[in-house]
Amino acid sequence: MRWRFPLLAVAALAGIAAADPATPPPEAAIPAGPDGDAIRRGLAIITDTRAAAPQYAGNDLRCANCHLDAGRTAGAAPLWAAFGNFPVWRDKNKRMNSFEKRVQDCFIYSINGTPPPLGGEVLLAVSAYAGWLAQGQRIGVSPPGRGFPAIAAPPLPPDDARGKAVFTEVCAACHGEDGQGLRDGDTIINPPLWGKASYNWGAGMAQVDKAAAFIRANMPVGNAGTLSVQQAWDVAWYIDGQTRPQDPRFAGNLAGTRAEHHNRAGVRFGSRYATTVAGQTLGDPATTPPHHVPPGHDF
Repeated sequence: MRWRFPLLAVAALAGIAAADPATPPPEAAIPAGPDGDAIRRGLAIITDTRAAAPQYAGNDLRCANCHLDAGRTAGAAPLWAAFGNFPVWRDKNKRMNSFEKRVQDCFIYSINGTPPPLGGEVLLAVSAYAGWLAQGQRIGVSPPGRGFPAIAAPPLPPDDARGKAVFTEVCAACHGEDGQGLRDGDTIINPPLWGKASYNWGAGMAQVDKAAAFIRANMPVGNAGTLSVQQAWDVAWYIDGQTRPQDPRFAGNLAGTRAEHHNRAGVRFGSRYATTVAGQTLGDPATTPPHHVPPGHDF
């Protein structure tokens, strides 16, 4: 007789309650003891990155700005849907990536900061939290809700004027008329979408198609899905036409950096890096905030 031992049964024997894999456990279920301490530390890094890991954060974003509800929300890059799919090959850096390596890249690009060391306390804590959220998931299988939902092609090519109108009407209330986010004193309420305190040109959100997919599925908060496909593309296009920190992979040649890292086969509306918008070349070192990565870092 062949014994079948589903992962949920293994989880139950380990003292983990079998539950709907798409419904991660609540924060109140974090266990006591050292394991729980590591999980809570990871949660703090996700939800308040600059305060919890200040030596590695380089802007005013926190991980939860993209991984909504602390990595719980389906269709907003949920951590529970990603964790069991590592290690995995990434075309971005042409190598197999561990989960820790993937989080390192988030710090480099989205957080515009310094990568925490592999095997160090920060990445182990984030891994502990993501692994705890992922209990009950099948290893090596991408569940529904992973990443961002696919977005249809725009009926019309994206347009800056239409995008600015959408931003002004829908987005500015949360992200500021100037796109620099909202603050209450030193507390960052909503993140900046461009400028020196935002994500840099190497981040996934700096790709128009990825930003459009995220926006269509998740924005505005509380009214997700109310923007049309065209509106999502237009506002993503407009946001990507603004100044932001330099791509950390830039080595002095703007066209070469675009050719190597920003031109993606089959993608019509990707990054606007190294293109000219309103008379300004995006990524031009003379007008682009710098990004500093430790010498010798392997991308």
